[in-house]
Amino acid sequence: MATVEFRKLVKRYGTIEVVHAIDLAIRDGEFIVLVGPSGCGKSTSLRMLAGLEDISAGEILINGRVVNEIEPRDRDIAMVFQDYALYPHMSVYENMMFSLRYRNVPKREIDRRVREAAAVLGLEHYLKRRPKQLSGGQRQRVAMGRAIVRDPQVFLFDEPLSNLDAKLRGSMRIEMKKLHQRLGVTTVYVTHDQVEAMTLADRVVVMDRGHIEQVGTPDEVYHAPASLFVAGFIGAPTMNLIPARRSGDHALRLGAASDALPMGTRHLPDLEDVVFGLRPEDVEVASSSPAPAGYVDVPARVEVVEPLGADTLLFTTVAGHPVAARVRPEVRPAPGSSLKLRFNLDRMHLFDTTSGRAVSAPPAHA
Repeated sequence: MATVEFRKLVKRYGTIEVVHAIDLAIRDGEFIVLVGPSGCGKSTSLRMLAGLEDISAGEILINGRVVNEIEPRDRDIAMVFQDYALYPHMSVYENMMFSLRYRNVPKREIDRRVREAAAVLGLEHYLKRRPKQLSGGQRQRVAMGRAIVRDPQVFLFDEPLSNLDAKLRGSMRIEMKKLHQRLGVTTVYVTHDQVEAMTLADRVVVMDRGHIEQVGTPDEVYHAPASLFVAGFIGAPTMNLIPARRSGDHALRLGAASDALPMGTRHLPDLEDVVFGLRPEDVEVASSSPAPAGYVDVPARVEVVEPLGADTLLFTTVAGHPVAARVRPEVRPAPGSSLKLRFNLDRMHLFDTTSGRAVSAPPAHA
């Protein structure tokens, strides 16, 4: 196992810089997920770590050793790609052993490693099959087995589940989590799927346009997003974000609302314009009784109702801006109807309109 470190890592294609001097320290045995939209630099960063892309500036260290000029095969890493990249004319056993035979590993050691990896991945009964005789999930497990047999210091995964259907992606996430818990190998995983990021990672690295926006545990990036980008990217639905203007020391005017909302005891930053944020689960349909302390009722118009079984998603308009609410499953207001939503101000987030950075967040576990 190993530590991995990026120091002011830069990637340029001609005059275009796509990764901007990022710093990242990955601990021994940690499962790190790089997540962000297409073009954010996550796969490019992974490929530089793998040695498949040249580094324009900065350093990459594996176990304290600078590997900028070291060939990919000598970095003691193993990579699993989005495409399974299996040899169609070879059996599962032959696919898994190929890199070891290329490295002149003794036959007895090859056999031991392949059979141990097959046992870990549930492939013992498929070793004689060829890739065309396997399901998509089985092929992906073979690709993972090919990486495992190399016994690397670091595993690299580049969107390995994106070609699978939704149900299979869910089961494969569980298998990958089990695999990491069993092997404990330092793992760097790239995805655009925030569900994969939140369920797999020890820490999530949220990237946008070649910059790291936030590094934190899944709980930290969800409950305490460091920026408007993170708040608007993490979560399904994402955080409700409404432009707001300060009205005195303890009130905010949301969007086009005519009345300012009292913020109770929550401290307001010394900014005239902010963005008010609230997760959908912190919004409910108001009852006929007055809002208790820490809550405020706001008028809303229902646009769309999505029943999900365990709960219902309401998509509404508040003060001219969309607001989603995750409510009890039996709550089914008619589209086009008017109602009042109840905001939990103890869970309120505020962001600087200019910089996009968080300036106020709820207390931990509030």
